[in-house]
Amino acid sequence: METLGQVVRFLETRSFSWEVVVVDDGSTDATSRLVGDFAAQHCNVVLLSRPHQGKGGAVKQGMLAAAGRYRFLCDADLSMPIEQVERFLPPQLSAETDIAVGSREAANSRRIGEPWRRHLMGRFYNRLVRLLAVPGLDDTQCGFKCFRGDVVPELFRRQTLNGFAFDVEILFLARRRGMRIEEVGIDWYHQERSKVHPLRDSLAMTRDLLKIRWRYFRGVYNSTP
Repeated sequence: METLGQVVRFLETRSFSWEVVVVDDGSTDATSRLVGDFAAQHCNVVLLSRPHQGKGGAVKQGMLAAAGRYRFLCDADLSMPIEQVERFLPPQLSAETDIAVGSREAANSRRIGEPWRRHLMGRFYNRLVRLLAVPGLDDTQCGFKCFRGDVVPELFRRQTLNGFAFDVEILFLARRRGMRIEEVGIDWYHQERSKVHPLRDSLAMTRDLLKIRWRYFRGVYNSTP
């Protein structure tokens, strides 16, 4: 709830119209009730609930349900200060950009408090991503990304992965369709409460990279969703 409050308080100071879509991926605590109570008091906040299937599936549902001209994906731990969201939007970014990817490796980015082991594993995984799926991007796993609304259906309806590598699959599909992807340097603060397990989740994401290549080879992504 702290994250949701921060996001809404910031957006209420902006001049553009906005909505916040929260997807509850089958939580077993009081999350759904608390967000529901918050949404009842804030008309721009929407709660979607679903059985637990994974982060990728939750993001897919939220992105397809959203209605904005720009649709921003945000990690719940706010490891990037929400005030930096405007770096992903015109006029700071070209209106011709289809996808803006938050990057901890781009110019003007900063990593604060990240353990060296996690950083090393992240860089190793990024090499695999560039080799197998999305060459040319230095950071695909930062959880802050902005999509032009008109490209969302074409990409997310074709998404097949529910795990943490779903965003690599989305960027893979975008590259195959000639979409313009730009990296945006951000300040990224390591959060100890993050649910990401570096070793376990890195292995799972590596398996998903191989699935992406196999599904592309089989023509799975060619079908109309």
